[in-house]
Amino acid sequence: MLKVHYFFDPMCGWCYAASSLVEVLANMQAFEILYHPGGMIPKRAIEPSFRQHILQADKRITEMTKIPFGDNYIARVKGPEEYVVDSLLPTQAMIAGEKMGIDRHTMLVAMQKAHYQEGKHLHEPEVLAELAVSLGLDKAEWEKTMAQSDNAMKSEITQSRQLMSQMQVSGFPTFILEKDVTWMPLSHSAFYGKPTEWKAYLSNLL
Repeated sequence: MLKVHYFFDPMCGWCYAASSLVEVLANMQAFEILYHPGGMIPKRAIEPSFRQHILQADKRITEMTKIPFGDNYIARVKGPEEYVVDSLLPTQAMIAGEKMGIDRHTMLVAMQKAHYQEGKHLHEPEVLAELAVSLGLDKAEWEKTMAQSDNAMKSEITQSRQLMSQMQVSGFPTFILEKDVTWMPLSHSAFYGKPTEWKAYLSNLL
């Protein structure tokens, strides 16, 4: 089994754009995905000027991939109220979910759908708890596991950033194949919205 190092952030729109590519990887038995969360945005309200940048990027993503952005999400970004984004708590949720038997791919997909399609507030612990329950987890056990996962989240992000520096990774998403003690960046950007071609590209690397 070959390892693919996936540098990502749950609040990264282009990682959402690449979700069909990650799905292909997750379903190919020849590959193991190693998730490296980057901690892109510690909890903060996004200023109006950057909200416009987000909307423009989202429009481009839809044009390239046909991937949907929900009305509730768009209304949040456009709306008059604070638009708060937090990469850290969802990353912590991925770690907690894994401890409770939900693999990282499943948790990431669920959070991306909740954020980008349903407009859920993933910076709120209760929203993440509801999501965990929808995946079949016990709420009380979830809250306990989340509380125990804070240090692990911080440690993972630190390690990811160190690895990014070592590998000269400058942005998200980035895919790097580890094969025969060599590390090779995968040229994913040409395959946005083209999962079939991406699968063929990956198959040729085996």
